[in-house]
Amino acid sequence: MSTEYVDQSGPLVRPYAMTGGRTRPRVDIAMEALVTATARGDREAGTGRHEWQKIVELCQQVQSLAEIAAYLGTPLGVARVIVGDMAEAGMLDVHEPGRLDDQLGTYLLERVLSGLRKL
Repeated sequence: MSTEYVDQSGPLVRPYAMTGGRTRPRVDIAMEALVTATARGDREAGTGRHEWQKIVELCQQVQSLAEIAAYLGTPLGVARVIVGDMAEAGMLDVHEPGRLDDQLGTYLLERVLSGLRKL
């Protein structure tokens, strides 16, 4: 069984090609971490790779790492590597979950569940 990413605007790309062959991110990011685009990301999104541009567009509103992976149609590990690279480049802010109060934790879980149902 082939695990290929189908990009609607181009050819099939294997996930490892999207990450430069890396399987682990340089920075560990939880799947429920919240991600937002930075001003630098807004300025430089069009000059980078296609998936970087898509992620910056998605992250105009707060997205979890799991939601980004779902929207891109990539495995979570691939999204984790790409988002980590973008955060290191200053294009994204990653807000790791800390001690969440019950209301915020419930809200986040509901958003993740909603995103998974949309798949």
